[in-house]
Amino acid sequence: MTSSPRALIAEDEPLLAEDLRQALARAWPELQIAAMVGDGLSAARQALALQPDVLFFDIRMPGQSGLEAAAELADAWPEAQPFPILVFVTAYDQYAMDAFEAQAVDYLLKPVQPERLARSVQRLRELLAQRTVAPAGAALAQALEQLRHLAGATAPAAATEPPLQMIQAGVGTQIQMVPVQDVVYFEAADKYVRVLTASHEYLVRTPLKELLPRLDAEEFWQVHRGTVVRAAAIASAQRDEAGRLWLQLRERAEKLAVSRLYAQRFKAM
Repeated sequence: MTSSPRALIAEDEPLLAEDLRQALARAWPELQIAAMVGDGLSAARQALALQPDVLFFDIRMPGQSGLEAAAELADAWPEAQPFPILVFVTAYDQYAMDAFEAQAVDYLLKPVQPERLARSVQRLRELLAQRTVAPAGAALAQALEQLRHLAGATAPAAATEPPLQMIQAGVGTQIQMVPVQDVVYFEAADKYVRVLTASHEYLVRTPLKELLPRLDAEEFWQVHRGTVVRAAAIASAQRDEAGRLWLQLRERAEKLAVSRLYAQRFKAM
């Protein structure tokens, strides 16, 4: 780490972003703000390009939430570089705050209070000092573990109705009925979700995050932010030369990427 730590602020409300920048300037004068962005996609992209030491991510942002942006960044992050320390900025939400505290993830409540920010800055200074002697990969491993638990703690509650049995997909002027047991995998694609069977592809407008709670979690596994695969359709999991994990399917030729966030599921028993 350089003598002057660098941070990125991701906040979709410009006034709140500027308030946080000014508050940090007072509480942590040597901290350099490398960039300020207003959505989750830009947050992940800029953080990967700039590789700051600290990330202040708003939980609720357009495009991606702060958690989703952090997970995407962790998946693309170079293993040789220490992963940034995460600080989530949120409106009052006891459920989210409990999840952050359980995983020792720092958070700030809007509007940010000077006393709380001062305590956060002190903790961040200490963590950054510790990183000078810790292996680079340790920070990424810790962040992934935190994000796994946070993703589970903040996921939508499972549907109270029985698991989904049939997918209704529009095909021209028809509604095609696709049995869920025939689905090999679901993949988010822009405003649609691709539904892939062994021999066909359908598009549905229901977002993947709404489909997930209605799928049997034992039967369908999320392997990437935008990919859910039927476990029985997986033939094997293989790593490439870069260490990335890919799934070979039984009924389709394409391979599916597994993000770091979900790779732990495929450790050999």
